Order: sequence, then C-alpha cells, then structure tokens
Amino acid sequence: MTGAAEAHEHGAFEHHGPPPIHYSSRVSPAVLGMFLFIASEIMLFGSFFTVYFFDRVVNDPFNGQWPPPPYERPVYVALINTLILVTSSATMHWADTSIKKGNRAGLQAGLALTFCLGLTFLLTQVIEYHRLDFNTSDTSFAATFFGLTGLHGAHVFVGLTILLVMTIRAFRGHFSPEHHHGIEIGGIYWHFVDVMWIVVYVTVYLL
Repeated sequence: MTGAAEAHEHGAFEHHGPPPIHYSSRVSPAVLGMFLFIASEIMLFGSFFTVYFFDRVVNDPFNGQWPPPPYERPVYVALINTLILVTSSATMHWADTSIKKGNRAGLQAGLALTFCLGLTFLLTQVIEYHRLDFNTSDTSFAATFFGLTGLHGAHVFVGLTILLVMTIRAFRGHFSPEHHHGIEIGGIYWHFVDVMWIVVYVTVYLL
C-alpha cells in the first residue's frame, strides 16, 4: 500500500464522535432559548398588567381619579430610578461590545458599573417601599401597585445574580472575542429588564 493510500485510510478513521452540528438559523440555540424565555416573561407581565387595568377601569369608584385618594405615587423617585436603569443598559452594551473587540478592561468596567447601577436601583426601590404609607392589604390599588413593581424588582434581583456571576468570571478571564455567549445572553436579559421597567414606570407612575 502506498503512502498516499495509507494517509487516506488513516484520515478516514481519524474523526471520532458525531459530526459537527449545523444550525439552520444564524441565531445560536442559547440566544434563541433566552428569547423564548423572555417571551414567556412578557406573558407573565401581561397578566399583571391586565389585573392592574381591570382594577383601574372596572373597579374605580372615584370617577376616573387615579390613584384613589389619599394615595400618591412617588413619581420623581421612580424617574431617578428609571434614569439609573437606562444608564445600566448603556454600560451593559459597553461591556458586550468591549469583549467582542477583545477589550477585557472595558468588559470588566462595564459589568461592574452595570451591577452597581442595578443594585442602586433595587435598594432605592426598597427604600421607596418603606416610605410609602400603604401596604398590599389596604386596597386593590395598593395590591396591584406592589404586584407590578415587586414583580419587576424580583426580575432585577435575578438579573443582579446573573451580573455578579458574569463579573466574577470576567475578572477571572473566562471570556474572549470568540467565546462571549455568557455576556451576550446575560445582556439580553438585562436589556429586557430595563425595557420592562420603562413600561411599568409609564403605566404605574405616569398614566
């Protein structure tokens, strides 16, 4: 047997295991899974918004006055929180673009800033709850107010947990321009949390 034939025969048996996976879409399965998860979360928020508007439109005994007296919504504190969360979305985008360009310092700084801003948002919300003069058991308005804002706060807490893990991994050098799916997927979730807060802010605090 010639050397070429031996090399060909050796190459034919060199590959072990299943063949490489070929995706029919440009979206990776992990990113697609995150989008499907976000779709389910949108439906969850939608059910809470439905209850809120049902209470406001159908069960409003004060002829369109909302919130019913003597309740007052902390609009300005919520506006500051909105600016904080929007800024955190910008820093998250900075972290994502930095790792794609191989800028490890930008990744670390962006994640650390995003975590600090998200934590500031959550602590401000907790302080706001303690200063309110009503509780969930007072009226239906109070229940729906805490329900919507509390649901979003729970998502922020989950996002902060993800950010903490990403930040620790970033400082340990686990990400690179070729392997950054953990940053991308976590960033998608954080942007969803930010967008959903804008909807909650407009619905609960402004309308």
